[in-house]
Order: sequence, then C-alpha cells, then structure tokens
Amino acid sequence: MKARQKRFWFILSAILVLCIAAAFVLNAFQSNLVFFFTPSQVFKGEAPKNRLFRIGGMVKEGTLKRGNDEIEFVVTDFSNDVVVHYSGLLPDLFKEGKGVVAQGRLNNENVMSATEVLAKHDENYMPPEAKAAIDKAAVERASKTLKANP
Repeated sequence: MKARQKRFWFILSAILVLCIAAAFVLNAFQSNLVFFFTPSQVFKGEAPKNRLFRIGGMVKEGTLKRGNDEIEFVVTDFSNDVVVHYSGLLPDLFKEGKGVVAQGRLNNENVMSATEVLAKHDENYMPPEAKAAIDKAAVERASKTLKANP
C-alpha cells in the first residue's frame, strides 16, 4: 500500500470515528432535552403525550389536595388549567397562588404525573416563559371581556 493510500484510509477512518462520536452526543442530547410548555399550550395539544416535559404557571388557589402519598394541584396561566399529580416532598416555598414549574409526563386525560416540582425562590422571579404565557393569557382574557361587553 502506498503512503497516499494509507493517508486516505487514515483520514477516512478519522472522519468515520468523528461522525459516530457526534451521533452519540446528539442522541444523548436529544434524550435529555426537556421542553417547557404552558397550560394553554397543553390545552391546545402542543405538549407531547407520554414524554418528559416541564409545565409552568401559578398554583391555582384552593386546588391543593394531599392524600397519603399523593399530592394533587392545578397549574394555571389564568386562561387554562392542568391537573398535576405528584408523589414526594414539596419544596418549602410551594404555596397556592405562587409560581411553580413541574416536570413530568402527560397522560391521555391531560393529567400530568410529575417527577419533580420546583417552586419559585423569590416573589419577584418567574421563569420567562411562564411570565410571557401569563401576560399573554391576561391580554386574551381582557380582549374577550371587551368583545363580550362592548
């Protein structure tokens, strides 16, 4: 085999190894990617069924129910609501009327089974996506009210 052929096969094998490594990295990235959705997006069917994602909004007043091992509450963006079931300890800052981000899977009845619940750590902080969704829902609610009551 000539030196030129050896160099060609070396470069070709190096490119092949890089492509395989890139495929593994992209696959791992895709497996760990978790998207954020609002209750309105879940209501519209934009959220994936039986796939891990996050939902953010406010914990609706009067919806917190504690069972033996199960906790149920409703996450709202003041336009639509999503029921969340969670088994575990809630964060200390978790309260009704406060912001929350829950991570889990949505079943066929649009009920989320959460594996993780995060409460906002400061009364002025809210995830940007949740803030935008709540602001958008408030604008939509105001425009509907104006149309209904001219």
